[in-house]
Amino acid sequence: MEFGLLKDIVLLLGLALVTLLLFRQFRIPPIIGFLVTGFIAGPHSLGLVNNTHEVEQMAEIGVVLLLFTIGIEFSLKELLRIRQLVLWGGGLQVGLTIGLVALVSALAGFTPAQSVFFGFLVSLSSTAILMKLLMDSGEMDTPHGKAALGILIFQDLCVVPLMLFVPFLGGAGNGFVDIALVSAKAVVVVIIAHLGARFAVPWIFSQVVRTRSRELFILTIIFIGFGTAWITAQAGLSLALGAFIAGLAISESEYSHQVMGDIIPFRDTFISLFFISVGMLLNPATILSHPLTIVAIVAIIIVIKFVVSTGAILVLKFPVRVALTSGLILAQVGEFAFVLSHSGMKYGLLTETTYQIFLASSIATMALTPLYLKIAHPVAEKMSSILPRLLPAFLLKGTRTTGVNHVRFPMEGHVIIVGYGENGKNVARVLTGNGIPYLAIEANHLTVRSERKKGVKIIFGDASRPEILEHSLIYKSRIMVVAISDAAATRRIVSQARSMNKNIHLIVRTRYIIEMEPLYALGANEVIPEEFETSIEIFSRVLRNYLVPHDRIEECIGEIRKDSYQMFRSMSRRNSHAVGISSYLAGTELMTCRVQKDSAADGSVLRDGLVRGRSGATILVIKRGNEIISNPDPMWELHPDDIVLLLGNPQQLSIASALFEPTL
Repeated sequence: MEFGLLKDIVLLLGLALVTLLLFRQFRIPPIIGFLVTGFIAGPHSLGLVNNTHEVEQMAEIGVVLLLFTIGIEFSLKELLRIRQLVLWGGGLQVGLTIGLVALVSALAGFTPAQSVFFGFLVSLSSTAILMKLLMDSGEMDTPHGKAALGILIFQDLCVVPLMLFVPFLGGAGNGFVDIALVSAKAVVVVIIAHLGARFAVPWIFSQVVRTRSRELFILTIIFIGFGTAWITAQAGLSLALGAFIAGLAISESEYSHQVMGDIIPFRDTFISLFFISVGMLLNPATILSHPLTIVAIVAIIIVIKFVVSTGAILVLKFPVRVALTSGLILAQVGEFAFVLSHSGMKYGLLTETTYQIFLASSIATMALTPLYLKIAHPVAEKMSSILPRLLPAFLLKGTRTTGVNHVRFPMEGHVIIVGYGENGKNVARVLTGNGIPYLAIEANHLTVRSERKKGVKIIFGDASRPEILEHSLIYKSRIMVVAISDAAATRRIVSQARSMNKNIHLIVRTRYIIEMEPLYALGANEVIPEEFETSIEIFSRVLRNYLVPHDRIEECIGEIRKDSYQMFRSMSRRNSHAVGISSYLAGTELMTCRVQKDSAADGSVLRDGLVRGRSGATILVIKRGNEIISNPDPMWELHPDDIVLLLGNPQQLSIASALFEPTL
């Protein structure tokens, strides 16, 4: 049928939609829902989809995109930094797992070649499942996340040599010669990737970004990712390894976070097809025929992988809890094992029955992975008190960690400035002068490059993308200033920022008053319309030309601002969804003033009631140096450079501010 593949994809996605909605009611992870979808729709169950080969090909795109994004989040520098973890930790885990599984299989009556091959299959864990779960739970940067990732990288690097060993185990091919040849090719590819990361990729992206074309930017991402994957495949390496190397190359550029934001929707779509395709391979008759065998194999896999992975990480002097947590979450069979299993059937190392039993056992360990992650910390906590009585002391030193901060500019309580034009630069200049930390987000790569050379904390990207806002640490930010000219983009940014941080204070610049209402509705706290501020500047200059006194001009400006911004504030309150004490503070504002030498407030004592008596405003907080005093004692005496926080209506605050200025 001409549109057969399209029909299959529509059926699978539709069934997945229903399955995931149902599973969500019971808080079952989506990955299990995808596996069940494939199981139901596959040729061995309802037979809704029979052309599994084409679905598997699309699913492989998902694995490629997953490894691509993992590479972007990683870096060559960090890979070199944890090379001991990758080589020694991964090497111990793979080697010992192969040995133990081969021993158990030999005792069960299998041939030496089959036993070693079973070790190959079990030694690999699921990068696709585990990395997605760690990303979704925000545990990628934790010590156990980094330890698991280091071992997974080694496993992925081992896929090619293991595949070359399969013909050797099956009695065909020149295993050692082929492995040496492909290893040499891998070294060449990694060197080329390193050079590309330093020279080619930044140049390509700089040329593309100049066009300001989002479509061209996305096409470039896909070209680099899939192009590198294809080249490595031509060199005899895996597609997924090539995609990982491409991600590493991009991770070193300033565009990496924007790349991540643009590629994630594609990755999530195709990776769902991967899990569905795995479920489609399973024959339910196998489960019904060998239930006890499958349960026993699942238990053996979990125990061996947990013990070996934990031991490998302990040998590298990681803390006991980190080793236990990492060992448990690695206790599943990986997606690349399915690729190996096809080769095993080709060379007679697996029969159809053993293949289906392996498939059922592997899917079971995959389906249990979300549970591993959920119980890993409690299990590690409990077992960490038992292990010291069972293991030698040198394994329990726990002096090492892999915690790496991917954030280019770590900070907290900072201001995020979106748009680094004249408005953004002025805000940054004032913040710098007052010692307030900030981070700028700018979509013009030339501005980013030039300002970064000056030491400005600035990143490239579209601030309406959640990945860019995450990189700017929006969860830890206190204020966001949106100072761009694009009204539609401003609305997207405000909406996204408010959804990610309910407590952030959003100050937005807009061109026209008519744009204020939608921005307040989306969650902006303050909106500054240029149209209004421009009108004030115009009439002040007109009055100045008519020689109107300066104090009268300032009085007019104050009256206009008071009346108009009172209207703007009522607009903000009308669109505010906040409830509580704020409803009782309508018409009031907060203002900070610095006590200046020889001002009326200098040397005054709070009990005298100077501020309250003359203006009606109330002092809530006093800051002296690094000391902050809330609800200060009436005996408190104000000194020069004290900063006070005042509460009152606009008129009261206007009068109060004069008390803190030097008297003539």
